[in-house]
Amino acid sequence: MTTKSEDAGPENTKPVGVIHSDSLDTSFRKGVSDGYGVRRSEQRRYPQKRPPWEVEGARPRPGRNPLKQEGQRHTNAGPRNNMAPIPKDNLNERPAKSACDDGNLAVVNKSSRRIDPEKCAVRRQDPQVASFPRGKQNHVLKNVETHTGSLIEQLTTEKYECMVCCELVRVTAPVWSCQSCYHVFHLNCIKKWARSPASQADGQSGWRCPACQNVSAHVPNTYTCFCGKVKNPEWSRNEIPHSCGEVCRKKQPGQDCPHSCNLLCHPGPCPPCPAFMTKTCECGRTRHTVRCGQAVSVHCSNPCENLLNCGQHHCAELCHGGQCQPCRIILNQVCYCGNTSRDVLCGTDVGKSDGFGDFGCLKICGKDLKCGNHTCSQVCHPQPCQPCPRLPQLVRCCPCGQTPLSQLLELGSSGRKTCMDPVPSCGKVCGKPLPCGSLDFIHTCEKLCHEGDCGPCSRTSVISCRCSFRTKELPCTSLKSEDATFMCDKRCNKKRLCGRHKCNEICCVDKEHKCPLICGRKLRCGLHRCEEPCHRGNCQSCWQASFDELTCHCGASVIYPPVPCGTRPPECTQTCARVHECDHPVYHSCHSEEKCPPCTFLTQKWCMGKHELRSNIPCHLADISCGLPCSATLPCGMHKCQRLCHKGECLVDEACKQPCTTPRADCGHPCMAPCHPSSPCPTTACKAKIELQCECGRRKEMMICSEASSTYQRIAAISMASKITDMQLGDSVEISKLITKKEIHQARLECDEECLALERKKRLAEAFHISEDSDPFNIRSSGSKFSDSLKEDARKDLKFVSDIEKEMEALVEAVNKGKNSKKSHCFPPMNRDHRRIIHDLAQVYGLESVSYDSEPKRNVVVTAVRGKSICPPNTLTGVLEREIQSRPPPPIPHHRHQTDKNPGSSNLQKIAKEPVIDYFDVQD
Repeated sequence: MTTKSEDAGPENTKPVGVIHSDSLDTSFRKGVSDGYGVRRSEQRRYPQKRPPWEVEGARPRPGRNPLKQEGQRHTNAGPRNNMAPIPKDNLNERPAKSACDDGNLAVVNKSSRRIDPEKCAVRRQDPQVASFPRGKQNHVLKNVETHTGSLIEQLTTEKYECMVCCELVRVTAPVWSCQSCYHVFHLNCIKKWARSPASQADGQSGWRCPACQNVSAHVPNTYTCFCGKVKNPEWSRNEIPHSCGEVCRKKQPGQDCPHSCNLLCHPGPCPPCPAFMTKTCECGRTRHTVRCGQAVSVHCSNPCENLLNCGQHHCAELCHGGQCQPCRIILNQVCYCGNTSRDVLCGTDVGKSDGFGDFGCLKICGKDLKCGNHTCSQVCHPQPCQPCPRLPQLVRCCPCGQTPLSQLLELGSSGRKTCMDPVPSCGKVCGKPLPCGSLDFIHTCEKLCHEGDCGPCSRTSVISCRCSFRTKELPCTSLKSEDATFMCDKRCNKKRLCGRHKCNEICCVDKEHKCPLICGRKLRCGLHRCEEPCHRGNCQSCWQASFDELTCHCGASVIYPPVPCGTRPPECTQTCARVHECDHPVYHSCHSEEKCPPCTFLTQKWCMGKHELRSNIPCHLADISCGLPCSATLPCGMHKCQRLCHKGECLVDEACKQPCTTPRADCGHPCMAPCHPSSPCPTTACKAKIELQCECGRRKEMMICSEASSTYQRIAAISMASKITDMQLGDSVEISKLITKKEIHQARLECDEECLALERKKRLAEAFHISEDSDPFNIRSSGSKFSDSLKEDARKDLKFVSDIEKEMEALVEAVNKGKNSKKSHCFPPMNRDHRRIIHDLAQVYGLESVSYDSEPKRNVVVTAVRGKSICPPNTLTGVLEREIQSRPPPPIPHHRHQTDKNPGSSNLQKIAKEPVIDYFDVQD
């Protein structure tokens, strides 16, 4: 048996899964007829008869068509057991992994892991089934087998990863395959995932697949093969991992196919059914042979000719699916009363016609009744008109309906013979409800029993305005001439649909308040306004257009008409050709703005005050300040302008207000009064600050000059009084020092007890020949390191200062004892006064202090440096406590007894300076 040669090319290439009846060997035919005729035990006994399921070194089965390269012709004239070479460019010098059923071979390219359908030329064959039709079926088969072949290759080579644990799926590991997306997972992984809260489906009972989110009701507990027939399948090197090796026998889900899958147990979806069946077309007139389970409907070229909805005409369209379109023939129909007609499609209101018409026109019928005296008062109706309601046999009561006619006949009323005879009245009040009144109070007719309409009502009715906001009372007789509603004066405050304006309508009843105004907002072009009704959102683009060419300033770039309104001139890459103020080169392009960009050419220019010539100044900058003081002589002739380099005059309509620098005659300090060039200096107290010291130089104090002079004058007066007392006793007195002005500048403070103690320590050190460097009495450090401002601030909060000093002492000790050369401490956020105290104390302790953050979270961080930071011998708290404590009274001075009746002499003696006893003035 020889195989016919086939021409190579896409048109002769068999699609994936195509069955060739002429290439089936005898043994394989027998296997197909016997249910593949090979038992699992026989396959294990004779493994060489197994199909090459991705076994290392597997070779194509003898008798199959060898794989051909693209462009070669399929020839198989030799014996069936001849083996054709496998192309190495597709298999990477290794045998191909099979992705087909038993006996089928699909070549998988490892670089893309997709099955090449053109090179899978050998497929399982069935002598009783013809080949598949080409077209869409070929596309479906290729996609299905690509998925299956990729799964087989990755599972066999152990390169498939579980999506839950991201680990490789081994050939011996229990797995579970999703029947929706065919992803393979470890069985233990899918169990954990199914029981986790993340896998629960929203609003449904079950768990979601990690890959396709398909909801499953039951959690898998057993390890089965892909077809589900064998539990815990054993792995065999000659079979697909996790498969049972038997025929799949699964049916296609969701398809009306009686056949089952005839491939061996495999992962992924089953291929479409290869069987063919006879199927009728949509119209049912012809029969065609199609693929089993094919979802595509079959159409023929004959007209449908099914009966349409009208029941009279037939469908003229070609064979189609679904219901036929309604009949399109237009007919003219007449209403039941014959007064109105209309044109409708055939089949409209079918079955409602009674021979008198086809539809109701909702008008009064108006046909003559059988009595010949009255007309029908009913709405257009399909049935014959009712008998005349005034016939004697139909009228049983009086007009008001309260008394039967039989009773009135007994009382002597005449009987009725025709419909034109009047109906006798009972003489009672009519009492029929009138259309006026309200639901709470119904008005009734007050006339006696009568025929025809009831007369006007004599009562009044309460009616509401149109918007039901106000009510008013009107006579019932005027309700017919006027409307039952009226308009109130309430204005509507709701927003209109535009969202910009209020309704402001009187007695408004609109549900959608449309705005009648014109929008009027400027459009994007900036030239026109929106002419549409007021609306929400942005306005539309301007509809105006120009039919003139729009060019740039130099005319090099052009936009041809029509040009939409608001279009900017085109951009031009040419250099600007306008006339510029300076002669520097132009670097900017042509533009549509009126003014050119400023010239940025760097030049040299003088500052405004002509102080210096500045370089690298852009050309467009005219007024340049050098940042130096102006120093120009002011009109007063004494002062110079203190403003920074500026433009224009120094003083504009103002007088010089700088302080006068003329020295005073008494103290020599400047006058400091506002500038007065034409008038003498005013006589005022000098407010200059001077520094006063004691004789030893320890005490220093800043005082105002005028206060220091007054203090000196007071002391000089006291000394003068003391000297005068000595003169009275006969002693000579030197008063030259008391009357010179020079002493005012030499005014000194008095030394206190600390000064005297310091002086005694110095003399004691000199007596014992102690060097000044050793400082045994702590003379140098005994001087106060704390400023007066720090003391003044610390007196306000001694507790805070004490805590800060403790922290700083601990920080200094820690850096001196520790290993690090620096150590920092961060204080909590605090106000400005407390931060100033920390900064001042840090200078005393030799610490570095820095403030961080902004108010109100600003804080201080102090850093101690080894070798630089040191604790002072006396703390600020201790110094302040000693100053606060009350000092003992000084010793009583011993003065010679004087008898003076002058009361002022005793005061002078008390003020006189006490004699100083020098205990260290030892004379040999």
